[in-house]
Amino acid sequence: MLHLEQLSLNIPDTTKPRVVVIGGGFGAVNLTKYLPDDQFQVVMLSKQHYYGFWPLLYQVATAGLEPESIAEPIRKLFDDRNDFHFRFVRVTAINPAAKTVTTLIGDVQYDYLVIATGTKSNYFGNEQIKHNSFGLKNLTDAVNLRSQLLQSFEQANLTKDPDQRQSLLNIVIAGAGPTGVELAGSLAEMRRHVLPRDYPGLDFRQMNIYLVDGLDRVLPPLSPESSKNTHQYLEELGVIIKLNKLVSSYDGETVLFKDGEQIRTQTLVWAAGVAGATVEGLPAESLERGRYLVNHFNQVLGFEDIFAIGDIALMKSEKWPKGHPQVAQPALQQGRLLGKNLTRERRNQAWEAFEYFDKGSLAIVGRARAVADLPGNRSLKGFIAWVAWLFVHIYYLIGFRSKLIVMTNWLYRLFTYQRGTRIIIQPYVQPGDKVGEEFVRQQTVD
Repeated sequence: MLHLEQLSLNIPDTTKPRVVVIGGGFGAVNLTKYLPDDQFQVVMLSKQHYYGFWPLLYQVATAGLEPESIAEPIRKLFDDRNDFHFRFVRVTAINPAAKTVTTLIGDVQYDYLVIATGTKSNYFGNEQIKHNSFGLKNLTDAVNLRSQLLQSFEQANLTKDPDQRQSLLNIVIAGAGPTGVELAGSLAEMRRHVLPRDYPGLDFRQMNIYLVDGLDRVLPPLSPESSKNTHQYLEELGVIIKLNKLVSSYDGETVLFKDGEQIRTQTLVWAAGVAGATVEGLPAESLERGRYLVNHFNQVLGFEDIFAIGDIALMKSEKWPKGHPQVAQPALQQGRLLGKNLTRERRNQAWEAFEYFDKGSLAIVGRARAVADLPGNRSLKGFIAWVAWLFVHIYYLIGFRSKLIVMTNWLYRLFTYQRGTRIIIQPYVQPGDKVGEEFVRQQTVD
């Protein structure tokens, strides 16, 4: 086994300006595309070695898509570049005085630093919920949740205890934003069309899908009209919606709400909020509400050579006093413009200030059930919004292989109501679940 002291970043020297990018998501990848290979050396540092299309994570979690259909290795995206260097490492600190970035295996010098670290789940300081619930922020989360769901159905099919069976069939989703809504809708369609065939001995009328939120409506980022239509679609699918509800605690068996209500469940999905994935080293005045304050060129407050883009950046304007929404489009647009601006600097040209073009918002609830808010205060719902959602998501997938696989999967589901291969590759056991540990051990013993 290799030890940390035996490892090195091994970045080649260069006479070109070195752009160090922390993160490998929408903003980081789009930035790199717009940095000419003959003018810059790009060093990308990320704790994940793949680029993922996160809006479709919930489909991986519900066995609609396989993990590799929405992800590509970052190196593959830039295998035609000679001076791009990806390192699969975690960044621990930034030293702006020395112009270095510190990782677990060493430091790297930068001429320009771009922070594109995105967000992480926000548990609001509740360690019990963090320890026992399921997030949905990356492929590991999605695969773990899929394993948990499938194992719950398997165990519900085996148990003789009706209370335990009900606990296994109860699923609670905290957070009624796009992730929570789309996950709830997908589970509801799975319950209606897929699970009764897989488990004919189980009565899936007993399966409860709870969608809870502390606010007074679902899909708060979208218009009231789209929120109302989404609420109606979810109720048509049999999702139990609980609004103005705050989760107080979850011990792995019982969700306790602030008002005293309890729900027994083996599965709590936490989609109730995000926080910026900040890096140590920059002064506190550069941060506000967990995001880096940036000007209209995405320069972090107080620095000319450090930039932040995407979800981690807080760019205030008259139209966006609280910053841009933490979705894909601001990250893509900021990455593209920053790449162009750094190139302009090399040519002694003036920089262009960022202006966000809001292309609208989409959310899908189920087959022919979707909503869309478009520029000009226009809204769509139903089949036409569903078709728009399909085309937009296919368009933004990276690589022909991914587009083909996802489109083929969706066409197959359209005509058959079936899902992908519902197999448990890696059994998942929640920490402290002795019964689950013993069950998995017995199933996997030689």
